[in-house]
Amino acid sequence: MSAAHLDPTRKHDYVFLIDVKDGNPNGDPDAGGMPRIDPITSQGIITDVALKRKIRNTITLAHQGQPGFEMYVEEGIALNPQIQRAYHEGGTTEGDTATAQQWMIRNFYDVRLFGAVMSVGDQKKHAGRARGPMQLTFSRSIDPVTPLEAGITRVAPNKPEDLAKGKVTEMGNKHYVPYGLYRGHGFYSGALGVKASVTTDDLAAYWHAMTMMFDHDRAASRGEMAIRGLYVFTHDDAYGRAPAHKLFDLIRIKPLGHSEARSWDDYTDRINIDEDNIPDGVTLTRLID
Repeated sequence: MSAAHLDPTRKHDYVFLIDVKDGNPNGDPDAGGMPRIDPITSQGIITDVALKRKIRNTITLAHQGQPGFEMYVEEGIALNPQIQRAYHEGGTTEGDTATAQQWMIRNFYDVRLFGAVMSVGDQKKHAGRARGPMQLTFSRSIDPVTPLEAGITRVAPNKPEDLAKGKVTEMGNKHYVPYGLYRGHGFYSGALGVKASVTTDDLAAYWHAMTMMFDHDRAASRGEMAIRGLYVFTHDDAYGRAPAHKLFDLIRIKPLGHSEARSWDDYTDRINIDEDNIPDGVTLTRLID
């Protein structure tokens, strides 16, 4: 029998911890690429979209070529042609939105898990909208972070004419935070999962991607990023035995109260998981602890 957290017919609520050292976990294009922060609290923020991109990339690497594991939202691929495939490859007749939607759900992993709006483009050949059973929140740092900027130089100018004028370097900069521990929450609806025909293999792929997403998404700008905790509360039915926020309250991380954290070691003795008060009908799986 499969482990509880792999059962697609049950509700799952989960907490994840991500840390970054000397890197920019999620730059803000409206702020010149600076790390995202809450202007009131100075806590760092990582968007759900940034994490979903890493999850998609990891699953694509691990399941490339396998049926049902294509990605609808893929770098360098327009969305409308993806939708049209439901008609050209799936044999859907014009105007049969429901059949087109099922083809998209069956073939695209991210449509099946995250949902998608597929009503763009040709109004007679679209696939409507699919509700995804798996959702993520923004991740927020436990303590304030300190965004910094480092000046850098490159020994190769951009233009040949600059080289002819004697210019030998190009100036640039890198944005980073010295250290930050971020906490995020996620939700999986067993009821919606059944409707989308999510499988045990789908959930196994998702949890595996969560644990490995930073190992296959390295970039000089992101420094050292790692997932430090992944805790899954599994209910014994599709709808849940307790509200998600009450379960999340059972995992407490005591803030340092300042922005001087410089490593994971600063938090290891400040994490408390109150397993004694987990409600009946709910189990906790520590995928990363």
